[in-house]
Amino acid sequence: MERLNQASTRIETGGAEVVITEAPEGGRRIRVKPLANGVVISKETCLTAYPLDLIRSILDIKGPSYLCDEILRDENPAYVQRSIERELLAYIAPEDLDGRRILDFGCGSGASTMVLARMFPRAEIVGSELLASYVDLARKRGAFYGYGNVKFFVSPSGTELPSGIGMFDYVVMSAVYEHLLPVERETVLRAVWATLNPGGLLFLNQTPYRYFPIEAHTTGLPLLNYLPDAIAMRVARRLCRRIESGESWESMLRRGIRGGSEKRILTQLGPNAVLLEPERCHKDRIDLWFSELSPRKRAIKQAIRGGLKSLRAVTGITMVPELSLAFRKRS
Repeated sequence: MERLNQASTRIETGGAEVVITEAPEGGRRIRVKPLANGVVISKETCLTAYPLDLIRSILDIKGPSYLCDEILRDENPAYVQRSIERELLAYIAPEDLDGRRILDFGCGSGASTMVLARMFPRAEIVGSELLASYVDLARKRGAFYGYGNVKFFVSPSGTELPSGIGMFDYVVMSAVYEHLLPVERETVLRAVWATLNPGGLLFLNQTPYRYFPIEAHTTGLPLLNYLPDAIAMRVARRLCRRIESGESWESMLRRGIRGGSEKRILTQLGPNAVLLEPERCHKDRIDLWFSELSPRKRAIKQAIRGGLKSLRAVTGITMVPELSLAFRKRS
């Protein structure tokens, strides 16, 4: 770390330069600049209320490429918060969560948990995560805000939940399911479901639909979702610049190359799971997906929505790029 002056700090790490400056309007402005070829920065600038030691902790764990992105996941209301407001609250009313226990499963370094704690201050929020370093960072975030309704647990393995975690009224899995390996999907999902009280709700979102025509999450390749695993692996290695030539299929699975489907998740949860429609704000999940699109080229998007609704009427399949699902546990 090299201090430039009393108001600025410069850090060189991971092939990038990070400059943190005290902002006149309050907080700290961060600028990240790549110094080496091949270093991609997700977000180059951001303004944050985080103190310097918390910024440095995020930098140490997430690296310069995702420093600002990780901060904005928590602080920018148009990021994770917007997703939760539009998707979770399409199924339940905010007051339904008062006094309830919510599990943020796969909480990462706690950005989504902080958002949930702010949105539902009268609920108890529990975050669980496999990586101890992420949980340590999440606890630092909670300490910074002084939230008293948040606690975190480290999962002992990819197929187990922390002991003593308790029972929950709601479980949130945001951008988690697609990163679970097949054996984890079978075991962990059932374990998570077992912690849900009868009548409770499991909410799963930001997971790509397994059979969408374009595999947009990991490779951006069309029709890859329809290929057998061995062929999909070879095609991804050959045609996608994001994939290393010798990358293993397990690594691709961990990165999220295979999404999920309602039918498969219902099978994994068992017979006491009921798939809901977002009836509070929309008629169905196609309308929910359409409501999140930008207004650009609206006529084309409306035509696509009409086509997707026709497909659903004929086949029963809801064909949207990402899943936003809610499952009720039968009483």
